[in-house]
Amino acid sequence: MKYILVKLQHMSESLFVGLCDIVGISQQVAIRRETVDIKEMVERRVTPNDGVIQMMSGSRREGFRLEGSDVDVMFWPNNHRVIMNMSQSEYYNTANTTLILSDSSESPTGFTLLQLLTPTTNRKVRSACVRMNDRVYISSSIQREFICSIFTSVNSNSTVHGPCTSENIAETIELDHAWCFVCDFWPPSASLWIDRCHSWPDPEVVNDIVRNGCHFVAIGHPLGPHGDVEWRISFSRAEYKCVSAMNHSQFLTYGLLKLFLKEVINQQLDTISLRATNGSSVRFKIKS
Repeated sequence: MKYILVKLQHMSESLFVGLCDIVGISQQVAIRRETVDIKEMVERRVTPNDGVIQMMSGSRREGFRLEGSDVDVMFWPNNHRVIMNMSQSEYYNTANTTLILSDSSESPTGFTLLQLLTPTTNRKVRSACVRMNDRVYISSSIQREFICSIFTSVNSNSTVHGPCTSENIAETIELDHAWCFVCDFWPPSASLWIDRCHSWPDPEVVNDIVRNGCHFVAIGHPLGPHGDVEWRISFSRAEYKCVSAMNHSQFLTYGLLKLFLKEVINQQLDTISLRATNGSSVRFKIKS
C-alpha cells in the first residue's frame, strides 16, 4: 500500500511539473495577464469617444499560450451603450452616446433584439439597421457580413465563423474578431447566477463581475423567431474574472481539461462525418 502511495505521489508531481511546462508557472501566467491588462488600459485611455475599443478574450486572455490556440479579440464602438430598460438611459449623455435597448421579450434565453434608440453616426452600425414594427433594430447577420467584408478587403482569406470574422495569422493560429456592443449592466436573465455563487468565486469577485456588465455578439439563435436580427449575450469578461480567481492548481486542472478537449475529444470529432440532407459531409468541433 505504501508503495502504491509513493508511486501516486511521484505521478502527481510529474503531472504538476509537466502541466507547468505546458501551461506555465503561476508567475508566468500572472505576467501574461497583467501585460494584456495594462496594454488595454492604456489603449482605452487614449481611445477617442468615437473610436473603437478592443479586448482580448478566450484562452490567451486567461493566461494560456497553448500551441495552436485561436486568438480571440472583441471590439466595439466606444460611444455606443446597451441598456436593459429605459430607466437606465439617465446615466448617459445622449449628445455623445448612442443608446441601444435590449429587447429579449420574444427571444430565447441568452439572446435579444437590439433596438436603436438614438441616432448613430457609425457607418458600421447604420449599415445593419432594419425596421420591424415601426422600430429600428440592428441586425446581427447584416452586421456580421459587413464586418467580414471589411476584413476581406484587407485579407481575402477572412471568413465568417459563428459571431466572428476569422483569418489565419500563422500556419496553425486563427485570429477571430468579434464585433459587439457593450453593456454596463448585468442582464436580468442571468440574475440567478449572482445568488448561486456561495463559495466560489467569492462575493468581491461576483460583485466586480456584475458591476462590469456584459457584451452582445453578432449571432442569433438558430431556432429563434428573429435569428437573423438577434444578438447573443457574451460573458467573456466575466469568464476571465472567474478564471483569474482560481489558484494555480485549479488553473492547471482547467488547462488539463482544455488539453483533453483539444487533443482527444476534438481529434475524435474531426474523424466523424455526418451526412447532411444534400449528401455533403459535415465536420464539427467544440471550441476550447
